[in-house]
Amino acid sequence: MKPEKGRPADMTGRLDKEKRVYDLLDSLGVNYWRVDHEPAMSMEVCRAIDTALEAVICKNLFLCNRQETDFYLLMMPGDKPFKTKDLSAQIGSSRLSFASPAYMEKFLDVTPGSASVMGLMNDTEHRVRLLIDEDVLGHTCVGCHPCINTSSIRIPTEEMLQKVIPALAHPPQIVKLPRYE
Repeated sequence: MKPEKGRPADMTGRLDKEKRVYDLLDSLGVNYWRVDHEPAMSMEVCRAIDTALEAVICKNLFLCNRQETDFYLLMMPGDKPFKTKDLSAQIGSSRLSFASPAYMEKFLDVTPGSASVMGLMNDTEHRVRLLIDEDVLGHTCVGCHPCINTSSIRIPTEEMLQKVIPALAHPPQIVKLPRYE
């Protein structure tokens, strides 16, 4: 895996949702690096991508309340364990679980394994709240998928916070999740 600056030179075979991510990043003047890889369906594969991109690939969890009326996208470091009870009280939701793939596709236009902050560009009705674990903010760069899990991009954290997230129009709520030993 060798990182390349910006969008692929040849966009043949790329899905429209991936192209829209590159269009957005380019229109915002974001400096990003990209690497193509096998489908990233495990954190083991993601660690290899982390190394190639020299960034922390965020674990992006798509969550909902029991009634399936409130939806959340949680960005957190990939190596940090997640327990719903640690998040529920912070966001005022009684019981959280993983949202169904159908909701993921409906709101973010992504499939399981491809969840990413970039999917919020497809949530035009603002049904999904963005949650960011504060540990993500301590990294120089963050990594995410461009709405597919066969590519990953590295974006400077500052540009993610100052350019990308405002353009997505999903103000983040910063949360603090414990690190278990």
